[in-house]
Amino acid sequence: MFSKLKLLFKDTVIYGSSTILARSLNYLLVPLYANKLSTFDNGVQTIIYANIALANVLFSYGLETSYLKVVSDASDKERDETRFFSTAFLSLFITSTLFALFIAVFAPSISRLIGLAPTDYLFVRYAALILWIDTLLVIPFAELRLKRKALQFAIARVVGVIAVVISAVILIIPFNAGLQGVFISQAFGSLVTLLLVIPVFSQFRLFFSGAMLRDMLRIGLPYVPTGIAGLLIHLIDRNILIRISASEIERIYGKGYQASDIVGIYGRIAAFGVVLQLFIQVFRFAWQPFFLQHAKDPDAKRMFQHVLSISTLFTMFLALAASFFVPDLVRCHYGGRFYLLPPRYWIGLSILPWIFLSYVFDMVSTNLSAGLLITGNTRYLPVVTFAGAAVTALCCWWLIPLSGMDGAAFAIVGGTLIMCLVMAWYSLKLYPVHHDWLKLILLLVTGIALAWVNSLAGLELTQVVEGIALKTSMLVVYLVIAVALFREEVSIVALKVGNKFRRK
Repeated sequence: MFSKLKLLFKDTVIYGSSTILARSLNYLLVPLYANKLSTFDNGVQTIIYANIALANVLFSYGLETSYLKVVSDASDKERDETRFFSTAFLSLFITSTLFALFIAVFAPSISRLIGLAPTDYLFVRYAALILWIDTLLVIPFAELRLKRKALQFAIARVVGVIAVVISAVILIIPFNAGLQGVFISQAFGSLVTLLLVIPVFSQFRLFFSGAMLRDMLRIGLPYVPTGIAGLLIHLIDRNILIRISASEIERIYGKGYQASDIVGIYGRIAAFGVVLQLFIQVFRFAWQPFFLQHAKDPDAKRMFQHVLSISTLFTMFLALAASFFVPDLVRCHYGGRFYLLPPRYWIGLSILPWIFLSYVFDMVSTNLSAGLLITGNTRYLPVVTFAGAAVTALCCWWLIPLSGMDGAAFAIVGGTLIMCLVMAWYSLKLYPVHHDWLKLILLLVTGIALAWVNSLAGLELTQVVEGIALKTSMLVVYLVIAVALFREEVSIVALKVGNKFRRK
């Protein structure tokens, strides 16, 4: 079991290093956009990027996950895997081209539909181009993951992001391209990434099989409503915030703000959730191929128990640490000249602990999804995610008019919690695994209590050193409690880390 966990940890480190590097580089753009673009323009970009994420699910219609599944099965039966690759890629190429053309033609109407002015149609057309290129990357990236070519995967992602960052800086600062430069740089980065994965196309053949596509669609199509609902949990807030009335904005935040300003502030603050989102995304990249390959092992369930405990424990620790220190980093005046986010954005900092908490429930759901995919019961995934999306949407409609951005953040926590509970209900019923729920809940409650103590103490602390000392002490206490509760899992991690250092 340890050797198999070692493979998961190894892939997670490679995927993690590349994803963290890529997102960290990409995150350099957040203060750039916040300082060089207006909150209004940031709101326009936030809305369009949120809907790009939703449209990505429609453009790929679940073929990434289904491709991983069918090719894994094909390798066991010694079937020709290149036929699956060619069929999947051709299908996505044809449909994504049609979808992108549709968006480009009806861009003014789509702009109005998502809460923007019809004059913003040009940015919608840029979004169509970005979606088309990103869809062409779906199957090549899935192939790299399946063949455990993590390094090649990492290089393509990182270099693509570097291209985005460099082109964005050039377009926005020297050329003053404004919001248009944001979209041009993103399209350019996606194109660079596509060029880097061209070697994967060596196995492409001019071949298409309707039967193979049906097999993949049977597995993948349930992921379409599931994926949309899952994204809505984290993105519907933007689409409802953009419709907040002027009177509600003035009551909550005072004069001088429009709906796009509120969305821009919210989007930039919520972007700091990248601290948790990164870890979950990295874990997911390695987790799906791992549990598919080892589901039939005799010690699989015990191994999956350890994985859930370790990953959730680490996520909760990150969430607490981020809640303590990220707001201080945002408010810090670097060199007396530069803020990560200008003071106009600080009215949204209160949402951060709730955003971080929502990702804890996301991590648990990611772990538990293995049970549905292993047993082939993907038909339950829409139920799971639509339950979470419905709760998020209802809470957003109710809470946003009352408390604005804070209401949106509360809604996300409610949606991710419900999704986690429903996922546990179906997954553990179909694929029973005995997890340490009582310990995890105790650790979660302890973290929330410490975050509450920090919020109260923060009102009284006037010295930076005192604040850092208090927060560090609480993190140490939390870590000690976690080690005491999860001795076996901590021993596994310590053994792995110790062996790594001994080899060096």
